Amino acid sequence: MKTNDACPLEQVTCCQEIQEHHDPVDAAGVPFQPGQVLDGRFLITEILSRSGMGTIFKAEDKQNGNQAVAVKVPHLEYESDPNFFDRFQREERIGLELSHPLLLKFIPVENKNRPYIVTEYLKGCTLEHLLKAMRPLPERDALKLAGLICDALQYMHDHGVVHRDLKPQNVMICCDGTIRIMDFGIARDEVSRRITRVGNSSSMGTPDYMAPEQVKGKRADKRTDIYSLGALLYEMLTGVLPFQNDNPWAALNARVTGDPTAPRKINPELSAQAEEIVLQALQREPAARYQDASAMKAEIQNVDQVRVTGLADRLQEPAAWSPGLLQRPWVLATGLLAPLLIAILVLTVLLLRRHAGSP
Repeated sequence: MKTNDACPLEQVTCCQEIQEHHDPVDAAGVPFQPGQVLDGRFLITEILSRSGMGTIFKAEDKQNGNQAVAVKVPHLEYESDPNFFDRFQREERIGLELSHPLLLKFIPVENKNRPYIVTEYLKGCTLEHLLKAMRPLPERDALKLAGLICDALQYMHDHGVVHRDLKPQNVMICCDGTIRIMDFGIARDEVSRRITRVGNSSSMGTPDYMAPEQVKGKRADKRTDIYSLGALLYEMLTGVLPFQNDNPWAALNARVTGDPTAPRKINPELSAQAEEIVLQALQREPAARYQDASAMKAEIQNVDQVRVTGLADRLQEPAAWSPGLLQRPWVLATGLLAPLLIAILVLTVLLLRRHAGSP
């Protein structure tokens, strides 16, 4: 039976009978409580999630038949930060410009009394939650999910947008059998690139899924998203991250200097073709990866015809990591204490001068 385009997860076994899931949220200090109305339009009904940057609420849109929506509100202390405000505005602008069934739909709102973003409300769970319940995923299911994500990425890239933070938390598996890519918080488009470089900070993105060029602080492009999708597919197929290490610096060093363990060494049930696809997406050099999402999707759709080139036999062990000077604990401690020591020294000199000048 052909998969229904309106229900792309119809034949994905692990995504059948998905239940709605939200992690518990500490409601202390949130800007709104259930029952309050934002701008006379959005009736807050539930607190969905909270991060270091803001809170996401479920609400009813009173101007659209009480339709359920999600409202993202930044913490008050960030509203006065020009850099954060620009990023928040960019996220909304990019979201409103994109229109694809596999991307989160943004809802335009005029005359706001404070910054916030309104999107469609999605009932379901994230891919992260699904992986906590089942890992690894069946090969067929993992490849189907990766193929759908390829479709979403290709649309974004065709419109000049690089997501830069693709990870399981940003993939929503919906109860109605659909899927969405979410969170354009650090996405960049052609307009943004004229202002600042893409990937100009190695802190951009989530470390477990960052491409080597992001770690190095180099420019990110559509092939950066391909790498992140490769890391996500690796996790779906093996149940583990490509570069696991309790030390985040060591994990970042590993992805820059070496390759992950061959997937079939972790999950022997995988086909050599699926392993080849993952390792092709995870090539350290962008030029060696799939050059666009459609090329990766073509191989996923015809996995039995993928030519196995022996990538798994040519993997390089990551170089041993040793902390750089700026990462050594005593250096960090000195850097943090230096301003305090200088202030104490200046205060001591001033007190001595005052004492010396007194009768």
